[in-house]
Amino acid sequence: MSRATILASRRLRATPYSTRVAQMGASGYTVYNHMWLATMFGGLAQDYAHLKKYAQIWDVSVERQVQIKGPDAHKLACMISARDLTNAKVGRCYYAPICDQHGKIINDPVALRLADDKYWFSIADSDLLLWVQGLALGLNLDVDICEPDVSPLAIQGPMAEDLMVDVFGEEIRDIKFFQFKAFPFEGRMLNIARSGWSKQGGFEIYLDDGSLGEVLWDAIWEKGEPYYLRPGCPNLIERIEGGLLSYGNDMNRENTPLEIGLEKFINLDSDRDFIGKEALIAQRDVGIKKRLMGIEMDGEEMTPVPEPEDVVVDDVKVGILTSAVFSPDYGANIGFVMIAIEHAHDGAVVEVQSAQGTRKGVICEVSSLWSRAQTSE
Repeated sequence: MSRATILASRRLRATPYSTRVAQMGASGYTVYNHMWLATMFGGLAQDYAHLKKYAQIWDVSVERQVQIKGPDAHKLACMISARDLTNAKVGRCYYAPICDQHGKIINDPVALRLADDKYWFSIADSDLLLWVQGLALGLNLDVDICEPDVSPLAIQGPMAEDLMVDVFGEEIRDIKFFQFKAFPFEGRMLNIARSGWSKQGGFEIYLDDGSLGEVLWDAIWEKGEPYYLRPGCPNLIERIEGGLLSYGNDMNRENTPLEIGLEKFINLDSDRDFIGKEALIAQRDVGIKKRLMGIEMDGEEMTPVPEPEDVVVDDVKVGILTSAVFSPDYGANIGFVMIAIEHAHDGAVVEVQSAQGTRKGVICEVSSLWSRAQTSE
């Protein structure tokens, strides 16, 4: 049977860097926020090994920005975010899950406060713009909301900082994690944050003029040889090792932050009101019925699972495997499971009924995957 292809159209948008990504040999893509996102270059394991040693350049334009600007921008930002942004500082980034009125996660963006009256919410793969616009309209808030021409480009890996210094200067080193600062480039000031969707360290450059996409890419590429720079993309192996969750895969609109293990980002005991707070308090008081956990599985090396797979105990389904892959450095098949609370503890033994074969699995905290990955290097 021949493979089907995805036909490009105006509904599936290219990025300012798409030409360079294609020229450099992207061998796989997915669709994310109605845009092309590369998923592989040399191969999943090869890309992973390189990312953990050197520097990579990633087109992450799919991280679209929902811009909130105006006198009521801070009020609206605090209202939509389950993360308390009351004292958010200009120049800082905040992981800020957003819930609906039932406490269900509808996006888990990073919020950047650019000014007293201006925020960017750098979103995951779900539509957020109309939700925010609807709230602003319904509450008659004095704000302007749009998706601006902003296309992030990430530089990730252990050598990312030295490469960025070669391009933008020594002051790059002064940026602390989840902070950002503006740097000059081609007559513009570009916000650059120490952030990115890997645990290897790096930066995200918020290009606010799509016409300069290839100019920016080439300026970095020209400095890349000493750092073994290659094109790359968010890597499934590295993200599971690092405990990085993917909206739409490991969580979706069926889940609350409490079930995902995001309690540390949400203060339910403060006087601050936000959308979904009452529902989350009610769930906390009753107790959650399921929770996202890590898992280690035996058997032959697993390839990525395209669909959730059943997790069972004594032939009874108790959860689903949301993401999984073989980790070369970890030396095991690892992944995430959404599992009934009575089995959501370190050492619980389960069975995974995978299309790649039935496997024994041992449950662990998500953070344990990251801790073990560090010690395995």
